[in-house]
Formats: sequence, structure tokens, C-alpha cells
Amino acid sequence: MTSRNDAKLLKAAARQDPEAFREFYDRYAVWIRSWFLRHTGSEPASLDLTAETFAQAWHASRRFRDLADGSGAPWLFGIARNLLRQYHKHNRIESAARERIGLQAAFAECEEYERVDERSEANALAPLMRHALRALPVDQRRAVELRVVQQLPYDAVAGRLGCTQNAARLRVSRALRALTTQMRSAQV
Repeated sequence: MTSRNDAKLLKAAARQDPEAFREFYDRYAVWIRSWFLRHTGSEPASLDLTAETFAQAWHASRRFRDLADGSGAPWLFGIARNLLRQYHKHNRIESAARERIGLQAAFAECEEYERVDERSEANALAPLMRHALRALPVDQRRAVELRVVQQLPYDAVAGRLGCTQNAARLRVSRALRALTTQMRSAQV
């Protein structure tokens, strides 16, 4: 069975063929979500905007005009681009209004809210982590502090440790492996 091009799928979808629209969705959903994620930096926003893009595409499928030799991608990304503009405009307006009246972002809307449990668990594990770090050889402990805690690139870690980048990578890798083993055994 030959696969139908986007134009044929959208015309079928306009006649209320959900399977045709599903095939169209399967072709572009990952691309659209990735595009939104790059432009918003927010996983929840990218998922919401992707869903809204396809909802609008479904409702507008009757108005689809094939202007790209059977491809629906330009049309679909046009819908996505308009939604992204609305998203940024809404966020600018909302942020400016909150700033004018001195309110902070609602805690429940804040992505940090999702990390509360992670932070609580991390705080509980902090003493174990400090003990595990102290147990590392000095060169490994210093390497992991520079790379993970200070988030320096490997060339800077190597420079501070007076070794090659490969040696710095090896030290960090060994330290992380040792920390993982120690933390797992401490939690059991």
C-alpha cells in the first residue's frame, strides 16, 4: 500500500477520517513538539502548544490548500508559528502586569513547583553525599567539584588539575561511578 501525501491525508481528514489525520499527526508531532521546546524552553508548554496546533489543524483541514506539492508541513508550521507568537505575547503581557503590581509568578504555575520533591530528597541525601565525596581520592574529588559543582568545561577542569582533558574526563567518570556505588549502598 502506498502512503498518501499530506494533502490527501488532510482532504480525507476534512471528510471526517480520523485515521487519515492520525497518520498526518504521526508524521509531524515529534517535529512540532521539538520545535516548540526549542522556542519555549518548557516541556509542559511544548506539549500544550503541540496539542493545540493539531487541534487547530483538525478544525481547519477543510480550508487546507496544497501550496507545497503535497506537503502539509508549511501549513502546519504556520499554525504553530501563530500559536508561538500568541504564547510569547501572553507571557509578556502577564509578566509585565505582575511586575507592575509587584506579584511573583503563581507558585502552582512555576516549573520549580514540580521539583519540590526532588529538592526535599536531595536535602535528605546531602549528609550521605558529603561523606561519599570525602571518601573519594583527592584528584577525583577535585575533578568532580570542578566539573559538576562549578560546572566548568573539561578544558578548564584539565587546566586547573594540570592534566589532559582525557585524564580530567576519566577522573570525573571514576568519581561519579564511585559516588553512585556509595550512595546506592548507603540507601539500602
